[in-house]
Amino acid sequence: MSPVSSQPHRKHEARITHSMKHTVTILAVVLLSTPSLPTHADPPTSLTQHLRAIGDLGDLRDIRAEWNEGVLALSATKAERLSWANIPAPVAGWDFGTRSTVSAEITNTGSTRAGVMFWLVGDQGWSAVVDVATLAPHEVHTFSCNLRATYPDGTPKLNPSKVKHVQVMLAEPVPSKSGEYLSPKITCPISVEIRRLTAEGIQPEWKRPPGRIDVPLVEDTDPAPGKRVRYRLPGDETGHIYGILNLPEDWVPGRSYPVIAEYPGNIFYGAACYSTGMPEQCVIGYGMTKGKGAICLALPFLDRATGRIAENGWGNADDTADYALRMVSEVCSKFGGDRENVVLTGFSRGAIACGYIGLRNERIAALWKGFHACQHYDGANWNGSTMPGALERAARFRGKAVFQTDNAESKFQPVMDVMKTSATWTQSGLGFHSTAMFLDDRPSTRQLREWFWQLVTPSPK
Repeated sequence: MSPVSSQPHRKHEARITHSMKHTVTILAVVLLSTPSLPTHADPPTSLTQHLRAIGDLGDLRDIRAEWNEGVLALSATKAERLSWANIPAPVAGWDFGTRSTVSAEITNTGSTRAGVMFWLVGDQGWSAVVDVATLAPHEVHTFSCNLRATYPDGTPKLNPSKVKHVQVMLAEPVPSKSGEYLSPKITCPISVEIRRLTAEGIQPEWKRPPGRIDVPLVEDTDPAPGKRVRYRLPGDETGHIYGILNLPEDWVPGRSYPVIAEYPGNIFYGAACYSTGMPEQCVIGYGMTKGKGAICLALPFLDRATGRIAENGWGNADDTADYALRMVSEVCSKFGGDRENVVLTGFSRGAIACGYIGLRNERIAALWKGFHACQHYDGANWNGSTMPGALERAARFRGKAVFQTDNAESKFQPVMDVMKTSATWTQSGLGFHSTAMFLDDRPSTRQLREWFWQLVTPSPK
């Protein structure tokens, strides 16, 4: 048998070697020219590198804080409305655009059970996301907030690029018929330690929902077009009572503008709501106007005896009503507000206030051309707002129209009948106790915007 020649094999090997070199070269070019993508192996990002001392923390409420080698120790002994500590974003902000969650390890270092709410709080009108747990003494628990959390209808709760702080709240677990609830009133010492505050996981780059608007940040400066500023009446210049004034982007001196006055919800923190009770959280007016064509004014509830804004309840209802009268008059006289086109709006407590405060007497009732109420109205049986009282106040209404968002027509139509006004009823579809719906382009928000501009636009003569 003649020997088999090896030349064809050598030629084949040469072709394979050449082809492999060519493939490797192409692969190298592709790898070098393709931007690096995050992988699931990317390590967590620490969120406390900018902290050096307790002074670097944000708001501390009825709480003691200690910062030691990356561990934040918090303790509270007594509080009427929760205790909390805010860990602010660095000056340059946090970039969570491709992250999944923000997490922290929290240890109950005390001898009693501790209720803990771990919040991610958005800015510019974005809401908040929470993880809640009750910890036994010495229990260690990892809290985690989903940066892509949504309302029931799929609307994002957060813009991952606009998280202003992490907020850790302490509450007191209290037995109830259904098991246990977290009381905002703290009567027993609670202490925890927070470690490993990090952003984790990888997601595709977050995309902004079409039509979603951002609300300008609140500043301590002089009123100017497009700015939202804390504004104080004469006599309150150095005090704690103020409203939030937003002149529209197109504001010019000497012209007249409709005014939207707005009341905030009651202070309430839990899985179903993030409500500060403060006028800074008012965004309905801005959503109705998109920041143009009208002056937006967020009003506080207050008590002159304490000299402070009331986060809870009405404060002193007469003081609150008097403040609204003075503030609306100030805005009309100094900034061109049109006294014939003033509309009152509010969310939750603020919606009830449309009737409970806005129709408290004949003087304040004469201010309003219309009401918009979101998720509650006067007669809701909250804090003295009974249905008989609401019907009595309704008779003082002198306006032209009312718009109701997410309220039951069957419950409140009798009040509208006494007001002798046309009422528009709509459901936002958000499925949550929040004002997020007013910052996007959903049908109910477009309907509200059209209602407002038709109400305040003078009819042709």
